[in-house]
Amino acid sequence: MNRGKYYITTAIAYTSRKPHIGNSYEIVLTDAIARYKRLLGFDVFMCTGTDEHGQKIEEYAQKAGVSPKEYVDKVSGEIKSICDILNTTYDHFIRTTDSYHEKTVQKIFKKLYDQGDIYKSEYEGWYCTPCESFWTETQLKDGKCPDCGREVKKTKEEAYFFAMSKYQKQLEQYIESNPDFIYPESRKKEMVNNFIKSGIQDLCVSRTSFKWGIPVDFDDKHVIYVWIDALSNYITALGYDTENPSEQYKKYWPADVHIIGKDILRFHTIYWPCMLMALGEPLPKQVFGHPWLLFGTDKMSKSRGNVIYADDLVNLLGVDPVRYYLLSEMPYAQDGSITYETIIERYNSDLANTLGNLVKRTIDMTNKYFNGEILSPVEHSPIDDELKSTALNTVAKVDKLMDTFRVSDALNEIFNLARRSNKYIDETTPWVLAKSEDNKSRLATVLYNLLESIRYIAILLSPFMPDTSKAILEQLNTSVTDYDSLENFGGLQAGTVVNKSVALFQRIDAKKMLADIEAKANETVEKPQEEKQEIVLNPEITIDDFAKVELRCGKIISAEKVKKSKKLLCFQIDDGMGGRQIVSGIAQWYKPEDLVGKKVQIVANLKPVKLCGVESNGMLCCADMPDGSAKLLILDDSIPCGAKIR
Repeated sequence: MNRGKYYITTAIAYTSRKPHIGNSYEIVLTDAIARYKRLLGFDVFMCTGTDEHGQKIEEYAQKAGVSPKEYVDKVSGEIKSICDILNTTYDHFIRTTDSYHEKTVQKIFKKLYDQGDIYKSEYEGWYCTPCESFWTETQLKDGKCPDCGREVKKTKEEAYFFAMSKYQKQLEQYIESNPDFIYPESRKKEMVNNFIKSGIQDLCVSRTSFKWGIPVDFDDKHVIYVWIDALSNYITALGYDTENPSEQYKKYWPADVHIIGKDILRFHTIYWPCMLMALGEPLPKQVFGHPWLLFGTDKMSKSRGNVIYADDLVNLLGVDPVRYYLLSEMPYAQDGSITYETIIERYNSDLANTLGNLVKRTIDMTNKYFNGEILSPVEHSPIDDELKSTALNTVAKVDKLMDTFRVSDALNEIFNLARRSNKYIDETTPWVLAKSEDNKSRLATVLYNLLESIRYIAILLSPFMPDTSKAILEQLNTSVTDYDSLENFGGLQAGTVVNKSVALFQRIDAKKMLADIEAKANETVEKPQEEKQEIVLNPEITIDDFAKVELRCGKIISAEKVKKSKKLLCFQIDDGMGGRQIVSGIAQWYKPEDLVGKKVQIVANLKPVKLCGVESNGMLCCADMPDGSAKLLILDDSIPCGAKIR
């Protein structure tokens, strides 16, 4: 049954480096939703891909000693390979370096320019290279990028701007009339309250300070910036054209849902809708902002040494166990967690014990007691009814949960059916029934109910654990595998002979595997002198540029916490010039009283700013540590206050 079209996308992955398992969660989540919709009978088109332009790529390529195209070819290949390793069923893998995409993006830019939605001006503000985002002074947090917390640099350049502000009213009306557009509700409140109500600003959409991007075809000094380039992939992948869109585009657009990480929600729920409004195209029906997968309680970071890669995990456990863990461990709206200990624990308890044992012992009993033949259920008991109703209710529950992207909860309901089936074995004791010929009919009924319950589990598992689902159905030796067959309990055909059992999951010796993992990690630990973090330098400066920065020695006279902030400390500094007040975001790493009397390096000629209402006249110099902390640069006590540092 064809239930209509369903267009679903991931965000396209940035080709800065090989993605870790946290980055891979999104493609598995999207694939599970797409597979489920196909199971229901929808005509699904799933799109994923890679975002390959920008200053950061240019810098990474230069560091690697290759061209930007060579660099992104390699990383994009790694990303696509991981999508394939994780058994995802994308229909199109787009790259923003694809020629058709680049040509269409140029057309989009020109159309918006011709109709007055893009204009040339000059940008002056703070730029975060890793996030590729511009910020005003007031948007910074403690003088750093409000998204990633990294350093920003002052930038001034000629640029084209998208007149996004003119679409604010229209966007507000759309969100109001489509309450599920931003999902879940908590994310919608965040976008509306923090970004839309405060006023949408025009958006910088071109750059002149680097060349690795799509050129503006009528002004080759400029390259088209990430927002129009990357976000347009959702329509260029379908064959969108400003003059003659393809039949595929007409069929599948608008997207039914964009699946994206919560950190890029703003771009997809403000920038992207406004662009589509300007183009006169329909908006996506929904944008779902999913949480992050953390390593324990921390974000995964190469510099912290807590990165797990999908291919390594698959080699260790297999594809479906990795998919299961990713999908089951992630809460609906909160960040999930991954550790090797919890992965092994879930593998043994859920996969080996609950599911694997259920299938194996049921198939084994069918082969042992009836030579593998499935017999008609003729001798019913009230105890059967609960198992049947649980199976039927599971279908309804899973459908409702998947409709709201509660994938973890949906998986839990399927495993609840497996747990109920195991309990049914304990309640009916087939091995006891088998001792008497008089109980043969009852034994046949019990085994039929168990096999049918397993069939339900296998079909419902197919979007999440496709290989496992297939293996179970092969052991059942049934061709009744469609979703509609779950409307009534009793789809298995009597007379079918099941195949021999095959263990789906072998229990893991947790102690041994963890020891092996640790040993392997120790073998590959980088030496202290080797690079532990990716270091990207800012563009080169001249000695004249450096001379503009006035570094001086100062002594901390007093220090106290800033009342309105958990991060800020307020310092009174003897700078040898009458004294000054400096506010610094180091409260989480230092107690105020421990710093009194220390001599420190200060930027003495920094323009005064107010942080949480407290004026700061300068900056304390700190080093960024590999664990994400900051370490204050303490000077020798013999250096006099006010001494110039050069």
